[in-house]
Amino acid sequence: MQTASASISPRIGQRHYGLDWLRIAAFALLILYHIGMVFAPWSWVIHTARSYPALIVPMAAVTPWRLPLLFAVSGYASRKLFDKSGGAGFAASRARRLLIPLAFGMAVLVPLEMWVIVMERGYPYGYLHFWSGDYWRWGEYYGREFPSWEHLWFVAYLATYTFLLAAAIRLGGARLFAWLDSAADWLAKRNRILWVPTAALVLAKVSLMFLVAEKQGLTRDWAGHALYLPIFVAGFVLGGSPQLWPAIARVWKPALALAVVTGAFVVTVELTYPGTAHIGHGVMAVERACRIAMGWAMILALFQLAETMWNRDHPWRKTLAEAVFPFYLVHHPVIVLIAWYSLPLGLGPWTEFALLLGGTGAACLGFYGLGRRIGWLRPLIGLGPEPPRNTARVAERRGLEPAAKPG
Repeated sequence: MQTASASISPRIGQRHYGLDWLRIAAFALLILYHIGMVFAPWSWVIHTARSYPALIVPMAAVTPWRLPLLFAVSGYASRKLFDKSGGAGFAASRARRLLIPLAFGMAVLVPLEMWVIVMERGYPYGYLHFWSGDYWRWGEYYGREFPSWEHLWFVAYLATYTFLLAAAIRLGGARLFAWLDSAADWLAKRNRILWVPTAALVLAKVSLMFLVAEKQGLTRDWAGHALYLPIFVAGFVLGGSPQLWPAIARVWKPALALAVVTGAFVVTVELTYPGTAHIGHGVMAVERACRIAMGWAMILALFQLAETMWNRDHPWRKTLAEAVFPFYLVHHPVIVLIAWYSLPLGLGPWTEFALLLGGTGAACLGFYGLGRRIGWLRPLIGLGPEPPRNTARVAERRGLEPAAKPG
């Protein structure tokens, strides 16, 4: 299937190194954030004996935009993959690169942290007993719902959005791309790219928060889908709409100012209503609106940063871009396991942090380093087939790049 000619741009076929670096940085921040959650005074999988309120400000300032950014850069990468394939086999390719690692993660990686979760609640058996029987149950068990994909919910959401988009492209064809191009042209005028998406996302989020519960789950997280799906599509559109980059360049300063103001309100609410303190509906609605506004504003500011300062290659970029997805798959259970086994040691906070950071980094490197060298493991950790050595050498001489890895 062919896209509309209007969607073809000078950027199509070009590698945006800045977006690669932004994606690498976003996932590195995600790993640091999850390590921070071990120490933060918020509900998470596992905690140290003492929480540290000083983490509230930096982590509350990151929370509104870290996940929307991942969906935005994933949408951009999806557009590049679609354009590179000409649309042929796009959905099948994404299914292999997302669903196989999702299945592998739920069978091999997620059980490790689910075992720790039930152990904390009094589960009396070892890991092998848990994995061979109790993990595969359906329903509530020791206060947790089974089956679970834990942190891999992002992969499930991303796969679902990708398949919905692929279906829309198949049904709409060139007309859909023509409509997306027209929408991009309209957003590129004046400051619309900042205010129109902000207003639409805020309206959707605030309206839904009074109608449905904010609960994660593919078939029930309507408030989450109202945010993540449009942002994923926005990233996809940006990947084929060069006219939007000058618009981003115009609005990045007011976007950054908006992010600072709304972020300050979000942090203030977190400090004023700590933990499970009751928040009135009015304050909650404004706080949710500020989260959404900050998320979109930070995406625009960070995309501008990637375009103007990070859009250059480096010998490590290709390897780091490939390693991102395997790192994401394994980091979460590793953090939980290290925290679980180190808690009885009574380590100080800095020692514990160093152990978590070093141990997680070493495990991620080992997981990626082993998986990339074994052919049958590569698809399980989200990597494509290893190119023949002579092909890789020729591609390197010609300055070609492989397809972007999944978000």
